[in-house]
Amino acid sequence: MTTTQIPAWAKEFEVVTSDEDLAQTGSEEFEKLLNETSSKSFQEGEVYKGQVIAITDDLVTVDIGYKQEGLVFAKEFRNYDGTLKVSEGDEIEVYLERLESHLGNLVLSKDKAEILKAWDKISEACEKGQPVKGTVIAKVKGGLSVDIGVKAFLPGSQIDIRPTKNLDKFIGKTMEFKVIKFNKKRGNIVLSRRAILQEERGKLRDETLEQISEGMVVKGIVKNITDYGAFIDLGGVDGLLHITDMSWGRVKHPSNLLAVGDEIDVKILKYDASKERVSLGLKQVQPNPWESAQDKYQTGTKVKGEIVSIKDYGIFVELDDGIEGLVHVSEVSWTNPKGPIKGHNVGDTIEAQVLEVDVENKRISLGLKQLLSNPWDELEVQYPVGREVEGVVKAVVDFGVFVDLPEAPVDALIHVSDISWTKKNINPNDEFKVGDKVKAAVLTVDKDNSKFCLGIKQLEEDPWKRIEERMPVGSVVEGEVVRVTDFGAFVELETGIEGLIHISELSEERVEKPSDVIKVGDKVKALIMSIDKDDKKIALSKKNAENGADLSKYQEEQGGTSALAEKLKGFSVD
Repeated sequence: MTTTQIPAWAKEFEVVTSDEDLAQTGSEEFEKLLNETSSKSFQEGEVYKGQVIAITDDLVTVDIGYKQEGLVFAKEFRNYDGTLKVSEGDEIEVYLERLESHLGNLVLSKDKAEILKAWDKISEACEKGQPVKGTVIAKVKGGLSVDIGVKAFLPGSQIDIRPTKNLDKFIGKTMEFKVIKFNKKRGNIVLSRRAILQEERGKLRDETLEQISEGMVVKGIVKNITDYGAFIDLGGVDGLLHITDMSWGRVKHPSNLLAVGDEIDVKILKYDASKERVSLGLKQVQPNPWESAQDKYQTGTKVKGEIVSIKDYGIFVELDDGIEGLVHVSEVSWTNPKGPIKGHNVGDTIEAQVLEVDVENKRISLGLKQLLSNPWDELEVQYPVGREVEGVVKAVVDFGVFVDLPEAPVDALIHVSDISWTKKNINPNDEFKVGDKVKAAVLTVDKDNSKFCLGIKQLEEDPWKRIEERMPVGSVVEGEVVRVTDFGAFVELETGIEGLIHISELSEERVEKPSDVIKVGDKVKALIMSIDKDDKKIALSKKNAENGADLSKYQEEQGGTSALAEKLKGFSVD
């Protein structure tokens, strides 16, 4: 008889005497085990214990005692960092999804087994609104995957009270969540961290509203930034920090001063308990720069600043946070006191002189030209009144022409009234064009009012100055009729000098209409009866020139020279 090693399961037998007995006994035991295995029921949808027998990158093979091994996706065993948390030989619980796949193996799931195991606990937490702890393990489409004993889904909208784009910062963090939705059949669990935060914020809000009051200085965190200001989280309560209360200085946009997440000290300016509205101020917790402006910006001192705005009426210069000065257009240049402003741009740094400080109205007047030499001082010396000059017409306007003189720092004006002694109703555009050379005499150099005036007619003597020498009263002169009106006729005696023959002085006979006895172009002789050099008027008489009447006798009849002048005063030669 051959001696054979006794298997472990056969040690319960006392005697083994032959190979035949051993074979018979083994066969019986095997049949018994096979019967036990066959009699064990395996049903889909149940949880079974099994042993890990093999691991690959994609699959984990598990023996649950069935005639085929089962397969579990390896991703169900991976940590958030990608490492596997299972080893060969480990005993685990798995959920039997299918008894046989197209490959002939069992289809198992560790996640679903854990879900079923933890389901009662999760169901209770959901029904009672109790929080559950979990660890964020991965970023998935639409949100995050969280391990709460089983894998659950945390939507992006439920991560925080405010929308967040950087989901990676939550991976690996353990936090509390609320179960807001679950489906036992599908094994889906949806979580919310936002619900937890809102509850905490609500409690904090009540505490904050009980403590705050107007005038308090509190800490807050910048929650959101808009074009008109920023919302500050004071601890469950949002307050509005308007852009006008951010700084004593000019703020182009709140984002230039603040960033989301900044912690700042703010003052409660207004609190409406009924509407739970809070208005905040940031500049109010900082010194008002105008309180020291009088000492810092004394009249006559030089200051530097940045141009923040340019208007038609001047330049605004920021001297310090909250302190701006105005350079009026008249203080920009000695030579161009009325503008437009040229050579300066927003953002430029300029130097100016303080002219006046009005702390009460928060105004500082500045000057740029005061730091430059005044060209008008030299102009007075260089161009004395009466000097004859020659220049080029630079511009023609309705009221005259501007002339550029070679050595003058400013343009000179020839007013329309200083173009001719005798021409009336002159249109400068008919007389001049840009680029014409003109000669003129210096009339005024007014430094205080920045006026430099020339005159063309002043190059010649005023023909009215010696009019009585050329045309004495009582003399007979000859001229051409240039205009006929209802009250008389105007006669040109010299170029630009006219006299009026009143209707009563046209003829010895009564005249109803001057045009009946005299016409434009007629050559006539007339007696000079009076001359008014100030008003540039000459009174003529045609009838007295023709009959040789005695002027003195006529004047006597009319009540004297003054009475005659008064009679003709209402008539104009223009």
